[in-house]
Amino acid sequence: MEKVQDDPLYKIRHSLAHVLAQAVLEIRPKAKLAFGPPIDTGCYYDFDLEEPLSDDDFADIEKRMRRIISEKQEFVHESRKAQDAITFLDEQGEQYKVEYCKELHEGGEAEIGFYTNGPFTDMCGGPHVEHTGQIPADCFKVDSLAGAYWRGDENNPQLTRIYTLAFKNKKDLKAYIKKRELAKERDHRKLGTELDLYSIDHDGVGSGLILWHPKGGLIRHRIEEHARNMHIEGGYEFVYSPHIGKASLWETSGHLSFYKDGMFAPIEVEGQPYYLKPMNCPFHCKIFASSIRSYRDLPLRFAEWGTVYRFERSGTLSGLTRVRGFTQDDAHLFCREDQMPEEIDKVLDFSVGLLRDFGLKNFHLYLSTRPEKRVGEEEKWEASEKALREALERSGLPFSLNEGDGAFYGPKIDICVNDALDREWQLSTIQFDFNLPERFDLKYVDADGEHKRPYMIHRALCGSMERFFAVLVEHLGGAFPTWLAPVQVALIPVADKFGDYVNDIKDQLESDLFRVQVDTSDKSFNKKIREAVTSKIPNIIIVGGNEVENGTITLRRYCVKEQLTMPREEFYARMQRLRDERLMDCDPEVEI
Repeated sequence: MEKVQDDPLYKIRHSLAHVLAQAVLEIRPKAKLAFGPPIDTGCYYDFDLEEPLSDDDFADIEKRMRRIISEKQEFVHESRKAQDAITFLDEQGEQYKVEYCKELHEGGEAEIGFYTNGPFTDMCGGPHVEHTGQIPADCFKVDSLAGAYWRGDENNPQLTRIYTLAFKNKKDLKAYIKKRELAKERDHRKLGTELDLYSIDHDGVGSGLILWHPKGGLIRHRIEEHARNMHIEGGYEFVYSPHIGKASLWETSGHLSFYKDGMFAPIEVEGQPYYLKPMNCPFHCKIFASSIRSYRDLPLRFAEWGTVYRFERSGTLSGLTRVRGFTQDDAHLFCREDQMPEEIDKVLDFSVGLLRDFGLKNFHLYLSTRPEKRVGEEEKWEASEKALREALERSGLPFSLNEGDGAFYGPKIDICVNDALDREWQLSTIQFDFNLPERFDLKYVDADGEHKRPYMIHRALCGSMERFFAVLVEHLGGAFPTWLAPVQVALIPVADKFGDYVNDIKDQLESDLFRVQVDTSDKSFNKKIREAVTSKIPNIIIVGGNEVENGTITLRRYCVKEQLTMPREEFYARMQRLRDERLMDCDPEVEI
């Protein structure tokens, strides 16, 4: 959480961390303190405990915290000379605080700040509320326990982290807890299993490596198919590159110098080291360099659904959002300086338009500009930043400036979306690169016959297919629209005698390449409906005597309770429209 001196909520959360530590020390007096900062949802504190805590202790901790709050203990600040602070903390047996205090002293800090409230004193720079009574007693909740290594280093002791929620008022606290419960229900790891979309076989295959099941694979195929068609219409040319490359390639690109820790160990091939590719860009540079390019050839737009491999530590892996093997919808654009504005406009419009096709509508963009340490000519930085900024201004989309936050090799735009639970996800990136064209000596022949360096733009729209799939599952709650759903129609006869009519509907739908499921099991009618709803099938068709007699169907949409009865031909036309226009019929507010 960003430290804002005058933010009342920051002060409340920071002060609550001290109250939390004081309460824990009352029941675990031998506990040693580490760090306890405020965060965006409240605060946490890390403890080294001889006797562990559990969820069963939360009620007692909360009770003690409310007592401390009721005592209106004043927060009193004092500064101590660094060596005196070290001595004081050492006498208290606070070895973690001593270590950090010594670092501050060695870094030039002459004095160290402390705050005392009641019997509790902690090394701290503030700010705090005036007294504990200013912390709303009904707006916090001791929430969870987690393991955390001291200073985030797995070689250090593991501590116990206690998280506490804290908000301005009780309403905000309840709203956050409710949103979090909804997030748990929408968690792609949970829904991935329930809807049979994918799996991870940690022992048999390996952690961070995804097995796509038929239903998940079909949804992914439809996502990629739509995106590929859009790329072709947008003037992109598809290329393919190998999964491994010689060490010399990664030396030229700089990956072995700057990114080796993120790469898998080399594979020896005929006495030479090869590496699994962590990125596609060096191959695309080689394709550009494979022939003489004229200024008339530009822009060139190379696209690839390239699977890359990155070594992520096992503790950082998480479902589809952090994996070791993933597929990027990668593209690299090579253009002249005079083509930059139009290319950026096109790729920005393309990125936002494609994301909107999947029901993602709430955008915020970030422009990251030149950092202190960088490569490339200043004129190119100036021109590329200007092109990015002006494209953002023309787009009319909300954006913020991240001054100095660009990569060392070029400025970029990050496109973030807010999902149905208002969580922000960074998806698309539009990134200039002044490094690789130099390293691979990329050139084109200009109109004057001179060789010039092209501008190179990295661009991923969905990012990785795995992470985008996770975002989409959670945004939609697993209820995919008809055009993406693995099963588009569930046909449920009220009785077996209507089977011929149901099969006739099925045959017609399948002849138009719709994906249909007929439930002819012995389960009760109500159970069949429940299972279709649980499977989140977007169109549930009920067939009984009236439907057979009148040549109709009764439609129940997944997202609405009302049922519609309509002629069969009207339903077929409706299905065609849902698919062809890619309507988000999983949203009850979308008109069909």
